[in-house]
Amino acid sequence: MKIRITKTFDFEAAHALDGYEGKCKDIHGHSYHLETTFIGSPKEDNNQPDCGMVVDFGEVKKVVKTQIIPLFDHRLILRKDSRFQHIAPINERIRLVDYQPTCENMLIEIVGILQEHKPPGTTLVKAFLRETANSYAEWLAEDN
Repeated sequence: MKIRITKTFDFEAAHALDGYEGKCKDIHGHSYHLETTFIGSPKEDNNQPDCGMVVDFGEVKKVVKTQIIPLFDHRLILRKDSRFQHIAPINERIRLVDYQPTCENMLIEIVGILQEHKPPGTTLVKAFLRETANSYAEWLAEDN
């Protein structure tokens, strides 16, 4: 039997969408909410303390806290050719990336990291990144 487990995280980040004509073109920040969902079979060995778990939630937390949060939390995320790139040498919290730092593209990067570092015996099936109270991006394995 397969079970899905979900762990949620929050982080703060700023970005600017260079070349975009809306109000997101300038530097601004968000309180992001990330949800990660993995699927697997609960362990069946009654002699093991993790019997009945797909994976310890702490393992998911470790992956996100070590591989994702340092890249995004309290960072200003800018495209490498951003008109603001000149401030990067004077601020260690600026992260220059190869993509336009939209919620969608940030989620694509996060999904790649989660797939590379997923807990053993699991498969990533869903990732969800909320940028504002009413705006989010969602990735589903079944769509890809």
